[in-house]
Amino acid sequence: MKVLVADKFEKIGMDGLKSLGLEVDSQPDLKDAALGEAIRSSGAEVLIVRGTKVTADMLEDTRLGLIIRAGAGYNTIDVAAASKKGIYVTNCPGKNGLAVAELAFGLILACDRRIPDNVAELRAGHWNKKEYSKARGLYGRTLGLIGMGNIGQEMVSRAKAFGMHVVSFSRWMTPEVASALGIGRADSAKEIAEQSDVVSVHVSLNPATRGLLGKAFFDSMKPGAIFVNTSRAEVIDQAALLSAIREKGLIAGLDVFEGEPDTGEADYDGVLKDHPRVYCTHHIGASTEQAQEAVARETVRIVKDYKNTGVPPNVVNVKKAEIATHVMVVRHEDRVGVLSDVFAILKEEGISVQEMENVILGGAHAAIAQISLDKAPGEESIHRIKLHPSVFDANVFAIEKEAAPVG
Repeated sequence: MKVLVADKFEKIGMDGLKSLGLEVDSQPDLKDAALGEAIRSSGAEVLIVRGTKVTADMLEDTRLGLIIRAGAGYNTIDVAAASKKGIYVTNCPGKNGLAVAELAFGLILACDRRIPDNVAELRAGHWNKKEYSKARGLYGRTLGLIGMGNIGQEMVSRAKAFGMHVVSFSRWMTPEVASALGIGRADSAKEIAEQSDVVSVHVSLNPATRGLLGKAFFDSMKPGAIFVNTSRAEVIDQAALLSAIREKGLIAGLDVFEGEPDTGEADYDGVLKDHPRVYCTHHIGASTEQAQEAVARETVRIVKDYKNTGVPPNVVNVKKAEIATHVMVVRHEDRVGVLSDVFAILKEEGISVQEMENVILGGAHAAIAQISLDKAPGEESIHRIKLHPSVFDANVFAIEKEAAPVG
């Protein structure tokens, strides 16, 4: 199996890949057309990237079966194009949680104590204790978290260590979970804005979170509050944030920006970089040695599973019920050909099977098949399946669609 590593990758990861007996080609500076050509000419079956963009045209006429984003997000990869080509896309979720939480809290402290301004003015030879003695402090303040995934949960323990109260908005979090974590729970992002002295954002970028925090959110924040974003620039309305900074005196700590460069070094002239109430870092949230080594180990695990089983873990483009509208549950004898007969009936009606799980019961005499379908079978098809001599029963259930989760 050939693996192309088209980004910087830790030595522990390279050694791990080679220990699997793979042919590993490391070209960390590949970009754009050169990357597409390298994928094709190398015959790579696995592509590993970090921040490098993978576009649809790069996937034409390749042998790729797997693309791994050696990190948490995957918005730099054209997942839809990969899916059309039958290419798995995976990532390494949760491996950079500590690193991002550390930076987020560093930005909170920087905003509260104006640390960058302190440093800059003292380096310029000006002592100004009178100005920089003014700070609110964090003890007893409320930290609002938007998103309660791995990073959000890491923020809770850090906030409590500083004596802060924590309230969170996350669509998956129940009151019971919030109680177990010892935090408050809000029903909306707007509630977080209204209640919090500091807001920190920790959501992945998806259709539900793109533009999640707009004018209404920033209008609801307390005057002089701190806003920190270490997730993705696209989850906020940057113009609305800038307006709130000017009109309400917000202070922002940002690690992500609109139009930020996708290379290690480049010129950048974004509108927020020079604002005196904005403290900026260079999209470095996950960039600690500890985090990158954890990501490298997870990447090796993904490749190993794919090599041994053909199915990698952490797949992001195989989602249950994404297209399926109904599930058929068929209880049947564990005999050869039963399910092929069921599929034949569905095929006659033009029904596509999206995925299927067949559970063999104890004794290997009977099984239960759960078959996801792109539409409901007609009554006649269901009746024919039930009449099959090896089928005990068959029932169809509509799938209730849920909104994409926030955090």
